[in-house]
Amino acid sequence: MVDQSAARRVVDIVTGAWQSQALYAAVALGLPDHIAAGHTTDEKLAVATRASEDGIARLMRLLTAMEVFDGTGRDGYRQTAVSELLREGADQSMHDMVRLYGEEFHQAWGAVAPAIRTGTSGFTHAFGTTLHAYLRTQPDAGPKFQRAMNAGNVFFPDVLDAFDFSRLRTVVDVAGGSGALLATILRAHPHVYGVLFDQPHMLPTAGRHLATAADPDRYETRGGDIFREVPGGADAYLLSRVLQDWDDERCVQLLTTVRRATPDTSRLLILERVITEDGSHLLPLLWDLHLLMAAGGRERTGPQYEAVLHKAGFHLESTHPLALETSLLVAAPT
Repeated sequence: MVDQSAARRVVDIVTGAWQSQALYAAVALGLPDHIAAGHTTDEKLAVATRASEDGIARLMRLLTAMEVFDGTGRDGYRQTAVSELLREGADQSMHDMVRLYGEEFHQAWGAVAPAIRTGTSGFTHAFGTTLHAYLRTQPDAGPKFQRAMNAGNVFFPDVLDAFDFSRLRTVVDVAGGSGALLATILRAHPHVYGVLFDQPHMLPTAGRHLATAADPDRYETRGGDIFREVPGGADAYLLSRVLQDWDDERCVQLLTTVRRATPDTSRLLILERVITEDGSHLLPLLWDLHLLMAAGGRERTGPQYEAVLHKAGFHLESTHPLALETSLLVAAPT
């Protein structure tokens, strides 16, 4: 006799992607923005989106059951806290995160079996190029990726509580992307001078973010190759969700480059999801496999981080939990 609870578990897991794609459809059709503009019935949403009214009704029925929206297609739908996060351009918007995961990353996960067999990223199987090359060459991909990464930055304020920046003068954000983390630090600590170091094509967006947080004389952006050289002499170096993109050999190469620039009194602050050795936290495990699909990267356990740090001339000093099962690892030069 079939175990009904086990069968239900299989069905729940295998249909999980349907919920994520329904959420993507809401963003792709602009439903949160249309409802905010007063198009609150199935009929009005169908007209506003140029979609089938039957299709809209069926999608909205599912999204309402998922608590993305509230209300009915006859009396009018209402926003929830979830759908507010999906509005384009809204404060803390996750609009582009849902687009990225519903489009490029959804296709990458379609290649999960060959990615597991070969150890090569699902993205490369699906698109014929690496994620990093794709972001450099596709006109809209880089900005969308940066905005999507920003949407997952809810743990940045926790860093301010986990580490004492009051004694620092200069902070270098290595591969700092949009500049959101460095901007958070500069905004909270007016005495700190920040340097964002990344590939040249990433710098315009970073500059705009930093300009909202500090006067121009308190920060600078520099372009270069993080594996060759980073700015030297800072009191602290940041690596936020950078090591996750690379295998151990490249991580040691990057960390060694940072170590050459790091004074013995400085600290290296690493933001990553750390896999618990008992596997008790699901999100880092999901992200670990997603990194294989997206960039060929990986999450690591605490001892695995200690190992790559040791090879590059650092030792792990402390670990601090942040939101969304993220951790701040503080490393000191050996």
